[in-house]
This record gives sequence, C-alpha cells and structure tokens, in this order.
Amino acid sequence: MKINYIFLLLALLAEIIGTIGGFGSSVFFVPIGNFYFDFYSVLGMTAIFHLSSNVSKIFLFKKGLDKKLLLYIGAPSVLFVIIGGFLSKIVDGLLLTIVLGVFLVIFSLFFLIKSEVVVLPNKKNAIIGGTLSGFSAGLLGTGGAIRGLTMAAFNLEKNAFIATSAFIDFLIDFSRTFVYYENGYIGKQELTYLPFLFAIGLIGTYLGKRILNYIPQERFRKLSLLFVLLIGLATIIQLTIKHWDKIS
Repeated sequence: MKINYIFLLLALLAEIIGTIGGFGSSVFFVPIGNFYFDFYSVLGMTAIFHLSSNVSKIFLFKKGLDKKLLLYIGAPSVLFVIIGGFLSKIVDGLLLTIVLGVFLVIFSLFFLIKSEVVVLPNKKNAIIGGTLSGFSAGLLGTGGAIRGLTMAAFNLEKNAFIATSAFIDFLIDFSRTFVYYENGYIGKQELTYLPFLFAIGLIGTYLGKRILNYIPQERFRKLSLLFVLLIGLATIIQLTIKHWDKIS
C-alpha cells in the first residue's frame, strides 16, 4: 500500500499545534484525516496515533499534573468514550459533527470576547466537561477541544494544563482503541501507518514543547481559545465542502 506523505506532514503539524494548544492533535488530525480516508479509518488511526503522542506529553510535562482534574474530568471521560465508541457504529456522525463545529465556534468566541467571564472551577463543571469530551471522542474521534474549553475555564498554568490534558487523553485513547478494534476500525491500512504516526507523535510533541517555552503564560489561555475557534470553523468548512452536493 502506498503511503501518503502529505498526510503525514499535515499530521506532524497537527501534533505540534495540538501540543501548543494543550488539547491534543485529534481536533486537527480528524478533519485532516477525513480528506484522505473514510471516517472509520480516521477513528482507528486517531486512537493509535494519540497513544504515542500522549505518552510523550506525559513524560515531558509530568511535573504539572493536576490530580483533582485528572479524577473529575478523566473518570467520566473514560466511561463515556466507551459508550460513544460503541454508538459510533450505529449513529450517523454528520449532524453531530456539525453541532460540534457550531458549538466550538460559539463558545470560543464567547470566552474570547467576554474575557472577564470566569467559569467557576468546581467539580460539577469538570465532570460535565469530561462527560461531553469523552462521549465526543468516542463518537466523533475528537473531544480534546471540548476538554480544552473546560480546562481553559480553570485557568491552569500551561504545564499543568498540558500534562493533565495529556494524561486524560491517554486514558481515553487506551479505552477506545479496544472498542474501535472490536468495531473493525483498526485493520491493515491503519496498522501500516502506525510506525509513522508513532514517530510523528514523539517528534511533534517535542517540537511543540520547545515552541511553547516562548509563549508567555498570560497569552496561553487566549491562544488555546483561538485554536478552538479555528477548529470549529475548519470543521464547518470541511463538512460544507464535503457535502456541498447534498446541501445545494
């Protein structure tokens, strides 16, 4: 099978940006992958790709881990990624993907415009964010942006943000890999890309961390929200292009 090197280059960029933003590469990797492969192959690739990249993030940012958020966001994320993973086999993801894109645009714009608004860093908000991000990750392949919005509200120091997000992401990916394999999403094609994606996960995380050292803490939250806004817009544009014939 011929390897698509343009796709791999874009995957590297997704990993670098995902590391800087703090919510993982899937929010970029999934829309990129959908241009080259079918939806279910992208789900399988995303899970195995993230396992390597999140191990790298945990190693590089481990000193900043927030254990309370790991519990409050991570536990519901793991439970609902399994539920979402099984539902992905029977639910048409098109409408849900549109809803996700619109949601990300509206909420990121709200927090960017109303920067003085503070979401209380409480257990309830963390659990709701973990539930939504886990379910979205299982069903659509990406839930990091929702988790990014949740964690941005807690205004964590950037190393704590990335370390905690990566650990939660690792638990999510570890769980959904088994579900996706059972669903038949991980086959010969996906495994062929595995060594390339593993290397990209390591290299992209390292480069993203180096770049992040030059970003002041006060700009980090705004940068994260800008990435989420771009993700939402990219999702909507991608769907519009892909399904233009049905729309018109």
